[in-house]
Parts: sequence; structure tokens; C-alpha cells
Amino acid sequence: STLFPYTTLFRSPYSAIDRTDQDPAVRVLVIAGAGDDFCAGADLTELLASADKSPAENERDALRLGEVFVRLRALPRPVVAVVRGRALAGGAGLASACDIVIASDQATFGYPEIQRGFVPAMVMTMLRRLAGEKATFDLVATGRLIGAAEAQRVGLVTRVVPDAALAAEAKALCSQLIQQSATAFALTKQLFYELVGQQFEEGIRLGARINALARTTPDFHASIAQFLQQK
Repeated sequence: STLFPYTTLFRSPYSAIDRTDQDPAVRVLVIAGAGDDFCAGADLTELLASADKSPAENERDALRLGEVFVRLRALPRPVVAVVRGRALAGGAGLASACDIVIASDQATFGYPEIQRGFVPAMVMTMLRRLAGEKATFDLVATGRLIGAAEAQRVGLVTRVVPDAALAAEAKALCSQLIQQSATAFALTKQLFYELVGQQFEEGIRLGARINALARTTPDFHASIAQFLQQK
């Protein structure tokens, strides 16, 4: 990507995730397209060839992408999708798996799998949680494409900015995220996703455990002490 020329670029999402997870100096993982599009989905020629493989082989192949989604959510660092152009099918799912999605006002999102006789199977897990039942069913049943503004309305996009300002706005967002306490962010992200599916009382108890843990971190002590000194 030309959006962040000062960062390390990776061809494989697995290597990017590994580096982010293992190197404490990496504070934000940014996912962006290398060309005009964020990601237009799977290679249809390769997908058609997979019809000759066994169900077990195809399930293992599908889970390679699924593991990317799972690992992005488990990362204790912020993951930001910067979307320009098309984010379709698995590409839309990849954006949805990120913590924050900042998109050009010219970006397009969609799940057109059904128009190819296919099913947006794994990406539907994230889509249904973000967009709700009716909006999700509309998108996956028709395969229609939507613009960035509608994607934001249904919950797929965090921020929409003018295309010419996308790089600058994304950099400003990442700069803000880098300034946050790494431990506080990690605990916030952990709690945020663990609350999915929790009953109300269970969520409160889980929050109390994270609250207590946060009070023991060096970042908490240093930040509170600094704030009190400034008063």
C-alpha cells in the first residue's frame, strides 16, 4: 500500500499478524489494498478448481481464511482497515474483522457470493453481529453492492472520509491509537469482544474482573499519577 510507506509491508496476513503479536514495538496493524481496491474477493478460477477437492480439503482451505478473522480479533493491538475501492465477499469480511474501518466515500462494499452460486459463509458471522438480522439478510440474499455511506449506516464502517483525505485521516487515527496505553487498550479489546453473547449479569462480573486487573498495571499507576500532578 502507498498509504503508509513508512510501515513494514507483508504479502501474507499471517506474517503481519505474527509480527504484530510478537513485537511490542508494533502498536497498530493497518490493513489496506495494494492497488485500486481493498480486496475484491477470492480468485474465482481457483475457487472453481476447488470443486474437485474433497469436502475435508475445502474445509481446511476455508479455515485458513477463517483463522485470519479469529486471530485479528484476538490481537491485543488495534487493527485498522483502510478501505479504498471495492471490498467484496471475503474482502468485505476482512474489513469487518478489523476493529476500526475507515473508508473512502468512493468505496464499495458487498457480499455477491449468492450471484455466483456460492455462500458468504464465514463472513456472515461478523456481518450478522454488525448489521443485524434484516440488513444482513438483505445483503447476503441479494448480493447487492452498497456505497460507503450505507455501509456506515448498517454498521460495517466506522468512519467515511473524502477519498483525497483517506491517507491523512487514517494516519491521524493511527497516531491517536498509538498514544493510548497499550495495556489498557488490550484489556478494553479483550472485554469488548468477550461480551458478545454474555448475559447481562455475566457481563457485569466479567467487567469487574477486567476492572480489577486494569488497576494493577504500570500504565494505570503512571497515568493516574500524571493526571493528578497536573491538577
